[in-house]
Amino acid sequence: MLWLGLTAAVAANQRRLVFNPTVEREVAHPRSNGHRTRPVVLRAKDGTRLSGWLMTPRMPGSRPAVIYFGGRSEEVSWVVRDAGKLFPGMAVLAVNYRGYGDSHGDPAEAHMVDDACMLFDWMTARHHVDPRRIAVVGRSLGSGVAVQVAKERPVHSVVLITPYDSILALAKRKFRVMPIEYMLRHRFESIKYAPTLKAPTFVLRAASDDIVPHSHTDQLVAKLAQLIGDETVPDSDHLTIPYLEDTQARIARFLTSQFAGPIEAPSLASAAPIPVPAPDIVVAAAATPAVAALPVAPVLPLIK
Repeated sequence: MLWLGLTAAVAANQRRLVFNPTVEREVAHPRSNGHRTRPVVLRAKDGTRLSGWLMTPRMPGSRPAVIYFGGRSEEVSWVVRDAGKLFPGMAVLAVNYRGYGDSHGDPAEAHMVDDACMLFDWMTARHHVDPRRIAVVGRSLGSGVAVQVAKERPVHSVVLITPYDSILALAKRKFRVMPIEYMLRHRFESIKYAPTLKAPTFVLRAASDDIVPHSHTDQLVAKLAQLIGDETVPDSDHLTIPYLEDTQARIARFLTSQFAGPIEAPSLASAAPIPVPAPDIVVAAAATPAVAALPVAPVLPLIK
């Protein structure tokens, strides 16, 4: 009976196991010192409002671009603050997942991937962006989003921060006695898509990581078709790694180097055509009242 009860609890609470929507901004008034910064609200295919920021370099002309995908508990306003160090001379789009920050809706793997592909398509249509030079950067949970975008769209380069083989594999490790493969809907099976990726890929690991053990990153790295680098950031852990100057310098060097190379004809892991970008709305920043979280029963997260 206990086993059945635990299994039912995991099945019922799996959304909270995988996602932890953070509403409060990490940076109250985000602005990049190295970019022009403006808040944006975009519409997903089903009309859901997605909120974030677009940063454009101050120099004129068509520039390479980066789209950032955050972690399980991550609100992405901090990316705006640090964009000058992370992505110098690049246009940057950082949009919160559904249910995170000011974005509406509820998170789900299918929605995240669809929305991420829409963001890529939207960036290709910006006049200041070189559509042949758009990279994706994914941290932790967002590494699974970035991998699937790289499978579906002609991304130029990929950066994966503390990536995993799959959320399913992490769940099996945590819930060893449960038939988790029959219960988990949000699987983020990056290892399945890794061999098909055509874009140069750079992996960054935390020196100490008890959320994504290195063995799970090893599994993914062994399957990546275009691995350029696999580095460990000293004195980092799963939660601190993106904020460290060392991490940010490594990402900036890799992307600057990749964007400086000759531009090849883009190739897709899958031959899906790029659809017409969704219409967008650019809005002025507005103060957002804090949203009180409802009390919920504690659950053991799969990832952070």
